[in-house]
Amino acid sequence: MADFNRRDFMTAATLVGAGTMVFGAAAAAERYPAIRKAAEAGRDAAIKRIQDWIALPSIAAENRSMKEGAEYMATLAREAGFDTATIVPTDGHPGVFATMDNGAKRTLALYFMYDVKQFDPAEWSSPPLEGRIVDKPGFGRAIVGRGAVNQKGPEATVLAALHAMRAAKAKFPVNLVLVAEGEEEIGSPHFHQIVQRPEVFAALKKAEGIFIPASWQDMNGNVSVNLGSKGVIELELVASGEKWGRGPKGDIHSSQKAAVDSPVWRLVRALDSLVTPDGNTPAIDGWFENVRALTPREKELIAEVARSGSEQEQKKQLGVSHWIDDLPYGQALERLASQPTVNIEGLVSGYTGPGGKTILPGRAVAKLDLRLVPNQTSKEAVSKLRAHLDKRGFNDVEVNVSGGYDPTETAEDSRIIRAELETYKRAGVKASLNPRLAGSWPGAVFTAPPLSLPAGHFGLGHGAGAHAPNEYYVVESTNPKVAGITDAVMGYVDMFHQIAQVR
Repeated sequence: MADFNRRDFMTAATLVGAGTMVFGAAAAAERYPAIRKAAEAGRDAAIKRIQDWIALPSIAAENRSMKEGAEYMATLAREAGFDTATIVPTDGHPGVFATMDNGAKRTLALYFMYDVKQFDPAEWSSPPLEGRIVDKPGFGRAIVGRGAVNQKGPEATVLAALHAMRAAKAKFPVNLVLVAEGEEEIGSPHFHQIVQRPEVFAALKKAEGIFIPASWQDMNGNVSVNLGSKGVIELELVASGEKWGRGPKGDIHSSQKAAVDSPVWRLVRALDSLVTPDGNTPAIDGWFENVRALTPREKELIAEVARSGSEQEQKKQLGVSHWIDDLPYGQALERLASQPTVNIEGLVSGYTGPGGKTILPGRAVAKLDLRLVPNQTSKEAVSKLRAHLDKRGFNDVEVNVSGGYDPTETAEDSRIIRAELETYKRAGVKASLNPRLAGSWPGAVFTAPPLSLPAGHFGLGHGAGAHAPNEYYVVESTNPKVAGITDAVMGYVDMFHQIAQVR
């Protein structure tokens, strides 16, 4: 999402920040002094709430603690002041639906996820479920743990804002609707079932818009405001001797390769047909038929990102030294926003342990993700992939889709985007508009008809490492341009007020 960062988002290098002032913290204190006092008093509880949540790892891919994760999400919502918080069953893992009627004129919706990615403890510098607080040079003290930034840290900070407002006996400026799922990390295959329930749909229809919490401030305090996100399809391609009718049904001695076909090489050939020879452009038949080119305004926004940002800093963060085709930075960013992709996440077959095993495997699996841009749809993409393989004689290669959803788009002049920009401005943070997040989240269930809700990402603070070892979320900032947890709490408080006030 949330990245995520979850989600591979386009760098939001922005204009120079406002001196050394911590994003207007003094002004925020003047606007909401009682709430800030309550937020400071509740800081330790807010940090522990994140740590406790990290300690419960709901992992959809492993069917691990999913029932407990949904129940905990509902409990967190009730404790934060939601009037109702119910667990919503689906054909997969359950979600949570909660409402808070504050008698306000406007309603804001929130999207949460309670599931996290898998992890290998051996790859971490501290136990991934411990939520240990460590020093992060350039930022301050941070919680390290699976889900720290994607998405439990930012989500718990929203909840901390609600706790602070209740403790201060402050009037809530908006009504709230919360929808949470437990399958985001496997492509949200059943999330639409939650949103389409009559009571959930009716509540969302009243909202001005919806946002997913974020913590994307860079070292200079810069943030991005995204006007959309790519869609995604997650799937496996499987080649096997059993389905093919050639090659072995199981592993056999590799000496037999002189006489027996290889399902592994068959999968390699199928994969090779999906992209151009350099591996950088999808070559699936008809893939670009409905792809919408960047508009002049989108190109203008990307050019501003390129002018304002640091190409070297971005390359360093990604651990790369070249862009595709050695493109200039601006063109690389245009490609990032505008191009659909075919990516191999993992490729597994046969023996991968120490030494050799001299086998001819009977089965090979490739895990893929396909990123989609407007006006592609996930249904269209899966259909074209299947047709492409069949046309080339790969009818036996299985296409097992685990999840996915369409791209999203939100108007620049929508109320939620204008509220985000105004909140950042009041906080002293300079924000840039991004045409499209290169990562994905299931926002299409909100932005597409019949709901047609504007959607975005919002939040102060910093975290990184989503889906990776040593994922972290800053709670105590030593960087004057980056929010710690209390200032991030106040950012959400002000966002609620901006949604209520913006015209």
